Amino acid sequence: MIGIACTASDLNRCDRGLDRLAEAVRSGVLTAGGLPLIFPVMSLSEDLMKPTAMLYRNLLAIEVEEAIRSQPLDGIVALGNCDKTVPAYLMALASADIPALVVTGGFRAPATFRGGRLGSGTSLWRYYDARRSGLLSDADWTRLEVCLGRGLGACNTMGTASSMAIVAEALGMMLPGAGVTLAGDLQQLAGAEAAGRRIVAMTADGVRPSGMLTPAAFANAIAALAAVGGSTNAIIHLCAIAGRRAITLPLRQFADVAAAVPVIADISPAGSGLMPDLASAGGLPAVLAEIAPHLDQGALTAAGAPLGELLAGARRQPGGAIRAADDPVTREPAFTVVHGNLAPDGAVIKTAAASPALLRHRGPAIVFRSYQEMRERIDDPALDVTPDSVLVLAGCGPVGAGMPEWGMIPIPRKLLDRGVTDMLRVTDGRMSGTSFGTVVLHVCPESAIGGPLARLMDGDVIRLDAPAGELTVEVGPTAFAARQPALPTPGDMRGWPVLHRQHVTQAPEGCDYDFLQARTPEQLPFVEPVIGRS
Repeated sequence: MIGIACTASDLNRCDRGLDRLAEAVRSGVLTAGGLPLIFPVMSLSEDLMKPTAMLYRNLLAIEVEEAIRSQPLDGIVALGNCDKTVPAYLMALASADIPALVVTGGFRAPATFRGGRLGSGTSLWRYYDARRSGLLSDADWTRLEVCLGRGLGACNTMGTASSMAIVAEALGMMLPGAGVTLAGDLQQLAGAEAAGRRIVAMTADGVRPSGMLTPAAFANAIAALAAVGGSTNAIIHLCAIAGRRAITLPLRQFADVAAAVPVIADISPAGSGLMPDLASAGGLPAVLAEIAPHLDQGALTAAGAPLGELLAGARRQPGGAIRAADDPVTREPAFTVVHGNLAPDGAVIKTAAASPALLRHRGPAIVFRSYQEMRERIDDPALDVTPDSVLVLAGCGPVGAGMPEWGMIPIPRKLLDRGVTDMLRVTDGRMSGTSFGTVVLHVCPESAIGGPLARLMDGDVIRLDAPAGELTVEVGPTAFAARQPALPTPGDMRGWPVLHRQHVTQAPEGCDYDFLQARTPEQLPFVEPVIGRS
């Protein structure tokens, strides 16, 4: 009996085409002699869910794990697409540990505007600034909205959805070559049907996630993420998935891998191309072949063969969106980890999409305690801000606000009008994988639990030295500790948000719930239910 979990929903444009793929998976399962059973699960829409789909990632993981626990399933194929869906699936599948595969819905076809291709999210942020500075008329904005709404599928830049599809394939939880596909392409239907056939064979052979999700597989996934200049959100998700198998992924490991593995996928926002270009250049297998010396080639793929066999036949397309390892998209690493008295437990920078000149910077802080305060003050002509200022948004970490993607603070209008396009920004929240700029993210511990950002004040001098891995505030330790922390007022006093605040961990642990993690090997076994009368 093969479960087919599906997040298709009219509330989620990224996932609306999944019902068609579910039927293809069903066909493959039947062909291989299995019994397919399609069932719906919660759909996490990055467009519509507020304050953030991240608040509900763990809820979907719980739903899927408990569906597996309570239903008589021998294997499962999980169909998802939008940002938080795939990590939620991988967390659940890592815990339940029955034979499993992931199938994603692919990226949407690019639209054109003013003669150029639109990159999902990335182009929007740039045109939004153009509108704020008066360079884009109301009529042009309306035309842009029509273009942005074109088609089904996930973002066609290297956002979180594409990054997590690549991570899932690199972990061995998707069939090779399936992570980079165009939504609605016939190749997708063939791949979904192949997944249906393969899961029956995996069930017969007893191939489980515990055999795929090994330390070697996680190391390979981190290398793949670095090579494609992927979303910093994937760092959080990888830590959460690993935590379900009692594996710890320290932030230092991400920094070390990124320092060694060049960014070779020329895909926005770190590069200039879009996801169709990566598909044409050979997809993830071609990327992995180019960074093969950095990989454990003995790790298993979802096809059942070791990674080395796959790489033997993979080649990048010369002149395409995959660069040679000695000709990277940028000399900067994909991401950098910093520590210091502002981030004792670490923070992350997407250095591949940052301004090199700002990676070493010193300037006075302007501190916003909430998203609402930031929106009210950011374009105020009286805001005392210069290009050297450091914009800080506190109170948007996992406990404080569910960790929404508010970290790419808009450039103040008065500076935007002067041609300023980037500033150093610091936050305990996240930013979209489609975002860019010099933003220090996931500052830990977050301000809502008394982290250093809660004691930061306007005018405090912040110093960033990203190459040295340092983020500090130039205030004496005694004086800084003596300040009263500015803690956010709790929102909901009942319901899911309360449970979330009580149990969510910090970013380096993946923002999973403490009761869902496997902290010791003894906590790994999945306990089957007692079978009797209901």
